[in-house]
Amino acid sequence: MAGEVVVVGGGLAGLSAAVALHRAGVRATVLEAGDDVGGRVRTDVVDGFRLDRGFQVLLPAYPALRRLVDVAALHPHPFTRGTIAVTDGGRRWLAGPWHGRPALSGVAGFAASHPGDSARVATLAVRDVLRPALADSGRSTAEEFRRWGLSEATVEQVLRPFLAGVFLDPALDTSARMFHLLWRSFLRGGGALPAEGMQALPRQLAAALPTTTIRTGVEVTEITADGVRTASESLPARAVIVATDGDTAARLLPGVEAPGWHAVTTFYYRTAESPLRSPTLLVDGLDELLINTAVLSEVVPGYAPPGSALITASVPDRADPGLEPRVRQRLARIYEVDTRDWGLVGTYAVPRALPVFGPGAPLRRPVRIGPGRYVCGDHRDTPSVQGALVSGQRAAAAVLADLARP
Repeated sequence: MAGEVVVVGGGLAGLSAAVALHRAGVRATVLEAGDDVGGRVRTDVVDGFRLDRGFQVLLPAYPALRRLVDVAALHPHPFTRGTIAVTDGGRRWLAGPWHGRPALSGVAGFAASHPGDSARVATLAVRDVLRPALADSGRSTAEEFRRWGLSEATVEQVLRPFLAGVFLDPALDTSARMFHLLWRSFLRGGGALPAEGMQALPRQLAAALPTTTIRTGVEVTEITADGVRTASESLPARAVIVATDGDTAARLLPGVEAPGWHAVTTFYYRTAESPLRSPTLLVDGLDELLINTAVLSEVVPGYAPPGSALITASVPDRADPGLEPRVRQRLARIYEVDTRDWGLVGTYAVPRALPVFGPGAPLRRPVRIGPGRYVCGDHRDTPSVQGALVSGQRAAAAVLADLARP
């Protein structure tokens, strides 16, 4: 099939679209404004430490990920399938009893003190694992928990801090439908990190394309009648796919509405000794920062150089580097160690980390905007790796259908 497509943006959605076009025999050019592919999924190496730009986790059970990516080639290292919740009764391990005595004690203690909640969460988990995607109820995640009769203590000290780190939404106003989709993926495959950092995912997608396909350091300033314009040239194209963040897409394509955003601030610390010998996420429901934290070098040893440990701590829906002193003090309580000598390796304040996905939001928004004009990204599907990959595939399918018409 003849024809050329310009893809604006080399993040997960744009690369997903470009791979689909390439496999169909359509020439595509990816123009990425940054110095490398990945968009919001980037990994920096600082003094031998791997720092993802914002705390991110791979969910190997995502269907689109399994279709498009050789997950095994990413060498994913799993997190514990569970969490350690900091509660008013101390640190409580909430994980399968096969993780050892602390997990067995934590689950038993939770079941004894919250018998009704234990049964309700178990029922919810079984339902989401076995049932297909649910119809939109129009409820928020917080409303869904109330509907299930979960106690305020369980929501505030366990579920809210955990999901605030996933959705970056402390109020849990995110659609209950989104909760069920993500909860299902967590239950089916857990969370993991690629051995080389999260950017290994977009780099694998990019490696599936011809070397001349991707041009980095090229910012598109305008979508023209016959293609795109950059600061230095005009490029003709039969079709243009805008695969940028939602704000940039709204600027380039009239008719596309900019999404609302959730922010995050992620701090990375180095220390000589790991404060927790376990690849487990800790969530703090006793402080309004709702910190999610983990020792990443326990998940992937290669995230830190030999003789060092790397700790991450994220504050959902806040883009404020000035929070660092408060975060450091809180980490001392969470890990029950002195954190004053921890070295700060990196800080990422990301104001546009995830699009808002409220109750009633459609799972899929149109990707065809006009003749030869298309848009994709996690603002067109669910705000997730799954959503970004799926939207790119949908945009490519729309392009291929249109190019095939006389």
